[in-house]
Amino acid sequence: MVWFARKSYKEGNNLEQLIISGEQLREMIVTGAALLERNKAYIDSLNVFPVPDGDTGTNMHMTMQSAIKELAGCKSQNAGDIAAAVSMGALKGARGNSGVILSQLWRGFATALKGSENMDAHMLSEAMRLGTESAYKAVMRPREGTILTVARMISEGMRTLDAQKTNTTVDAMVAHMIETGEHALDITPQLLPVLKEAGVVDSGGMGLITIIKGFKMALDGEEVETIVPTEGGTADQPIEDNLTLEDVNDIKFGYCTEFFIVNLVDTFTDKTLEEFRDKMIEIGDSVVVASDTGFVKVHVHSNCPGRILQMALKFGEIDKIKIENMREQNREIQRKLKESEKEIGLVAVAAGSGISTVFKDLGAGAIIEGGQTMNPSVDTILKAIKKVNARNVFILPNNSNIILAAQHAAEISERNVIVIPTKTIMQGISAAMSYNQDSDVESVKAHMCESFEPIISGSVTYAVRSTTFKGKTINDGDIMGIVDSDIEVVGQDIAAVTSELLDTMIARKSEDAIVTIFYGSDVTEEQAEAIADEAQKKYPDAEFIVQSGGQPLYYYYISAE
Repeated sequence: MVWFARKSYKEGNNLEQLIISGEQLREMIVTGAALLERNKAYIDSLNVFPVPDGDTGTNMHMTMQSAIKELAGCKSQNAGDIAAAVSMGALKGARGNSGVILSQLWRGFATALKGSENMDAHMLSEAMRLGTESAYKAVMRPREGTILTVARMISEGMRTLDAQKTNTTVDAMVAHMIETGEHALDITPQLLPVLKEAGVVDSGGMGLITIIKGFKMALDGEEVETIVPTEGGTADQPIEDNLTLEDVNDIKFGYCTEFFIVNLVDTFTDKTLEEFRDKMIEIGDSVVVASDTGFVKVHVHSNCPGRILQMALKFGEIDKIKIENMREQNREIQRKLKESEKEIGLVAVAAGSGISTVFKDLGAGAIIEGGQTMNPSVDTILKAIKKVNARNVFILPNNSNIILAAQHAAEISERNVIVIPTKTIMQGISAAMSYNQDSDVESVKAHMCESFEPIISGSVTYAVRSTTFKGKTINDGDIMGIVDSDIEVVGQDIAAVTSELLDTMIARKSEDAIVTIFYGSDVTEEQAEAIADEAQKKYPDAEFIVQSGGQPLYYYYISAE
């Protein structure tokens, strides 16, 4: 690890830095992400709501993985460029509320460091101030006792130190961030009663402190195992029938060139093949150079097909040449897409083949696989928006932890995107039933929002950790019946918990309610029908509909209307 300090002074026996380089900032960010990765399971365990969900530690980690992947492509050593890359990567990969908030903190870094080669303590303080302000604005109803509180108190402490002391070092500022952040974290249970009851501190705040502790490790020369971005580690949820289409200006190599080299020269060897392949890699991508007895097959994307053919002629004759202009192909696809563009389209987040089919039957042009089990990123939502190919796109997030990411995707998208704030799958299905692609945008929005508000949503799953929630003691593995965002029933038997949950939901609605039950992948149709039959005897005026949802981890999704 190499440091490039422009100025320094001695404080005690330690040489501390007034200014750090972009390369040092890079090390701070990478180490912070690595430390977060190491501690994500512990951060997940602090979540008060014990459902199998995309938890805070996981969401923040995957957000940072996307940032690190973007950073890996930034070759600049300029602090401003590094911060911009991290901000862009974090925004594209932001998952869940904690991930979106984290991306806004990095947005502050990008703004404060724009055009700067290095970073000093004042700039770090300004970055945190701007990031905190951006994070608060991103949340419609900010709650104290969360990561927002921790970020704000850190920022306030930094500004106080910056005002009181001249020539503050970056090292001292980061140490102060940790000190004030840990104090803020300690008081989160006093600000948020559910944290106090569960006996934990805020998980998002803990994630932020973990990243900052990684900053300190980098400045102190300590190392955490380096994160190597991989496709597997940062994979997004697939979008069904996804169409990937680059902007024509983003195509780096414009010509797809394929041909055979036949009648090879006598001097052609395996080493010759390797050298030719290496040259192809230098001037293009998607390179395939494979040999068989007497010939070589070549495939490469480049901007100089003529040069490639000339190089190949040194080794033999060329045959079956095919050169395609990928930029022109792209323009033609774009033209056809423009011609077929719809006025309005619908995107829905869902998990389970049965539920996905319902949304598609109700008009969804793109289904994002995810929800409770995995919160999709902003970038995944943007791809789904693009796929539906409509001027106006409605999004059904169907999860309270996805709404913020959907709203940020809406802000970035070139389309007019309307987020319908559905918090459950059952609310989403009700809203989709009111979707009418032949109506005008404002009417569709009004009808969809009105339709899901009267719905009571229930779900049955298991606890992934032991905790206390609103007076209920919950043990790891207990079966839980949930209404909206409250755990209403806790037990050990799936059928018994589900029956009691139905009693609770019907009591809140009416005894002539229409009740829809989607059973998950771990439940049989017979088991679901047996529960519905028992409930029908108890509530003869109600109507019970049983459908296969196929959702993982959740035994039942239930609605009462």
